Amino acid sequence: MAAMIEVDGLTKRFGPVVAVDNVSMTVARGEVLGFLGPNGAGKSTTMKMISGFLTPTSGTARLCGHDVLDEPLAVKRRLGYLPEGAPTYPDMTVLAFLDWVASVRGFSGAEKHARVERAMRATSLGDVVYYPIEALSKGFKRRVGLAQALLHDPEVLVLDEPTDGLDPNQKHEVRGLITAMAAEKAIVISTHILEEVEAICTRAVVIARGRLVADAAPGALAARSRWHNAVTVRVLPEQRVAAIAALAQLPDVHSVEAEEAPSDGLLAISALPASGVPLEGAVRTALSNAGIAPRDLRIERGRLDEVFRDITTGRPAHPETSQAA
Repeated sequence: MAAMIEVDGLTKRFGPVVAVDNVSMTVARGEVLGFLGPNGAGKSTTMKMISGFLTPTSGTARLCGHDVLDEPLAVKRRLGYLPEGAPTYPDMTVLAFLDWVASVRGFSGAEKHARVERAMRATSLGDVVYYPIEALSKGFKRRVGLAQALLHDPEVLVLDEPTDGLDPNQKHEVRGLITAMAAEKAIVISTHILEEVEAICTRAVVIARGRLVADAAPGALAARSRWHNAVTVRVLPEQRVAAIAALAQLPDVHSVEAEEAPSDGLLAISALPASGVPLEGAVRTALSNAGIAPRDLRIERGRLDEVFRDITTGRPAHPETSQAA
């Protein structure tokens, strides 16, 4: 697929500080790219440069073939941008603000009305349409910002923390909206919510200290976790010793960890594999041979939070553990 976003050697310095250091990547139509990194890593600065709202020290970006430095208006026609903080005019009502945005975008008459209505409907703003923006909650303000980014149906979306401040139901709605749009657009989402990456992103890029340190599908990143293909079973507390002993003797088990499940008093025991090898069959056989019938069995995909910490700090998220006793 042809790249709709092309980032080439973007660098941004603020005095002696290098905020973004030679970042290059591409995003194709149909991709939802999760842009991850700790606070201060350079995410928002990179997104501002991609969107043409901040001039890079060196390097450039192209959206739909248009250079953000040489063709800024052509870029903005094809871009929907939700910046950090979603700045608006707080004394305007939601309807007045979106109507103004539509006018700035060049729409008028029935088409302008239809686009405003469509954007408000997509972001569930109907109940607050006549409220001044300054009177809205943080979540509703975020949705107004998202509505203005979607209003002109752009080919490229760059969304900085689009679900920040939303309640769980609103987050679900926005994730569904992004998923529904994804096939026809190139979308970049900055987020701190790793479950959001797993839920809607087709690819994840991690930035740390201004440099890209990982670029892979979320599943591929999760597979780097020591919990990838781990098997967790729940057993009665009195079966603890026998279950741990049965799992610890398996040749492909690196370690065994146990913790009490507070909801029902059962014990959760996890067998962590050596080198991510599948363990389900061996675990079932070992427990059966020990006369243990687990209440349930779960296979772990891997834990992105662990991988994120490992990648961004340069050290393992958890020290190597010995087999539980």
